[in-house]
Amino acid sequence: MDCENARRYNLRSFNAGLTMKNIPTPAVPLGSPLYAQVKQAVLAALASGEWKQGDAVPPEKTLAERFGVSIGTLRKAIDELAAENILVRHQGRGTYVAVHTRNHHFFKFFRILRQDGHKSYPATQLLRFRRTRATAVVREHLGLPSGAYVFEFSNLLSLNDDVVLVDDICLPESRFPGMAEHHLRERPSTLYALYQDVFGVNVIATDERLRVCMADATHAGWLGVDVATPLLEIRRVAYSYNRQPVEWRVSRVNTAAYEYMGLEPGAALAGSS
Repeated sequence: MDCENARRYNLRSFNAGLTMKNIPTPAVPLGSPLYAQVKQAVLAALASGEWKQGDAVPPEKTLAERFGVSIGTLRKAIDELAAENILVRHQGRGTYVAVHTRNHHFFKFFRILRQDGHKSYPATQLLRFRRTRATAVVREHLGLPSGAYVFEFSNLLSLNDDVVLVDDICLPESRFPGMAEHHLRERPSTLYALYQDVFGVNVIATDERLRVCMADATHAGWLGVDVATPLLEIRRVAYSYNRQPVEWRVSRVNTAAYEYMGLEPGAALAGSS
């Protein structure tokens, strides 16, 4: 077995071990560079809970030996994870699992702003909370088996004293054991910070789909609009490491004075550089 194949064998063996423990290990396309496979292996280790937010990851030499790759290959994988703000390097101290702050979560994932461009933190009111069996739609988006339970709750969000949107959110009980209403009512920061700090679930990416819907009686009452008022509906799946879905959210937004911004100005250009 030549050196390159031996390295790929080591990575396959590592991922096979994770699979036996029911830890998701998304396949890397056939023929992908070795560093991409190392990156997925590191993400799988994060998904397994081997390293928590704020933990130092092993030195590069140790990781390179573990995965059977060169320091250069390992470093390129770490570089990408650092660029994606999953890992963070501290000069002279090593590499750590990123801890996402309130500002990071807010400005990365909250995209509703006033039409004059003003962006502010929302005031949140919990409207309802319950533990229930996941519907077929929720199971599909969260990858849950039949009969699985979720925590389902709704938040009313106000910006600049204007009632603007309602979030209907579902969380898999398996990822948020012991979730209770008081966690939501008493949280000191963002919802995603709560996931991270209390349940060890770090949201690092989201997929969103936008459409127009008509306000039903319940949401019209909460938002203070007429029934059948057109609203912006945002359907979001939030992901942790290795594309593990951890939240299904449907937001309904009154766009009379507010709008959705997909990217911060300049973000697309910065990402392409």
